[in-house]
Amino acid sequence: MMDGRIETRDVAAVPVGLIETPVFSRLDQISTAKQWGNWAGYISPLVLDTMEFEYFAIRNQSTLLDVSPMHKYRVTGPDAETMLNRMVTRDLRKVAPGRVAYAMWCDEEGMVIDDGTLFRFAENDFRLCCQESMHGWLLDAAWGFDVEVIDESHSVAGLSLQGPTSFSVLQAAGLGAAGSLKPFDLVKLEPDLWVSRTGFTGDLGYELWVPWDRLTKLWDRLWAQRAPWGMRAIGTHALDMVRIEAGFVAAKVDFQPVLTASRLGRGRTPIELGFERLVHFDKGHFNGRRALLKQRDTGPRYNLVRLDIGGFKPAQDALIYHRKRREVGHVTSGIWSPTAKRNIALAELRAPFGGEKTDDLWAEVYVNEEGRWDKRLVPVTVQTKPFFRNDRARATPPRAF
Repeated sequence: MMDGRIETRDVAAVPVGLIETPVFSRLDQISTAKQWGNWAGYISPLVLDTMEFEYFAIRNQSTLLDVSPMHKYRVTGPDAETMLNRMVTRDLRKVAPGRVAYAMWCDEEGMVIDDGTLFRFAENDFRLCCQESMHGWLLDAAWGFDVEVIDESHSVAGLSLQGPTSFSVLQAAGLGAAGSLKPFDLVKLEPDLWVSRTGFTGDLGYELWVPWDRLTKLWDRLWAQRAPWGMRAIGTHALDMVRIEAGFVAAKVDFQPVLTASRLGRGRTPIELGFERLVHFDKGHFNGRRALLKQRDTGPRYNLVRLDIGGFKPAQDALIYHRKRREVGHVTSGIWSPTAKRNIALAELRAPFGGEKTDDLWAEVYVNEEGRWDKRLVPVTVQTKPFFRNDRARATPPRAF
């Protein structure tokens, strides 16, 4: 205090509430729904226009989704491959530079901590993209290894460009060199731009990664090509529909990341989630290997399966019964698929159901019709393949649409 006056000082502003991504202003301008959600502390669109329009744009045109809130970690150094191979269940020695790999990592009991994508830029240069905050876990996993772990979550931003005309948009924007990318390929097309042929839709698509302060420029560059190719910005609700069609699992929806679970027994192993093919026991020791070896011999406690459900009312959260009497599981994700024209779902069933036993399964679906709830038992069929598959997702070079 000076002469009875209170001295004030300039202080840095602290964000209150959800943080805006670099392209929030662009999204806010085109949003009519104004439905926003929290993605890792950032404001993210759930729906920009209508979920139906956005869904059909993914399957018939092309779409842009801001994936900047995703957690991103750079792992570099002489022991980068060794350290990550010790952490994840799959064998990273088989993932060449310039490739992207889907991976899971577990605790010592074989329970999945999280899943994500590993981008291999060079022999000992990786980026891990995932849903949950993993910085502390990565630092623990890196103990004793000659590696550096950097949290790039707030310095690297990304856009997901998905749909049949996605390559046509890239070509029109001067990025036609991406046509040589095969699924899960990764290439540096410009000094600050990495492009991968990856996505969460099961369709043709790409992810583009740039420094945080350059995302708006990239958005404008792609958005300028929207008219000829019918491109639409989307929110995460439409993305959720197409990832179910593709049979992709989502953390905190189809399984609980074990480090965030507050109740014992809520963790699930890769085997129980249907990913035994990504558990490579022959590579040597990795987190959870002993527990997973035991489960491979004794069998899983649960089976996460794809279901074709009778009727046309979505069965989200429905209970699953055997012979209409014994409760054996529940639906984790369920929608009516406009493309497959089927009532589809992912469901967790107690073993041996969904594995050795797949017959005489029924879903208990509740339908609200004009304020009155109606219970229906509808037949269920276990599916072994994704509900949506399209050759264009794998065609190289992509065909023009």
